[in-house]
Amino acid sequence: MKAAMIFTGSGPILVLTTFESLEAPEFIERIAARGIKKFIAHEVSVDRVKKLYGTRFTVILGDLSQTDDLRVMDIDGHHVFNNFAFDELGVPIYYPSVQKPPVR
Repeated sequence: MKAAMIFTGSGPILVLTTFESLEAPEFIERIAARGIKKFIAHEVSVDRVKKLYGTRFTVILGDLSQTDDLRVMDIDGHHVFNNFAFDELGVPIYYPSVQKPPVR
């Protein structure tokens, strides 16, 4: 299982997922099904999420399928953003991928 802070056009959200990678095509499809077509994702510690969210984490985890699943943990962007220090965020994943401008 992974936890991720995902920066969207309307602000950050926190998700739990059973996908192996935040770049997996199926993960991208699940995010897109929620209307998110462009994002920056950072993996965060599942243990930290569990500590911060307690019972809510347990409830959401109980609803998470064993494989190929995604659950939104928190949609309050202000709350999500302030719960994690920058040094707690994993390497950023950009979707769609960052493209270099053409050389002129």
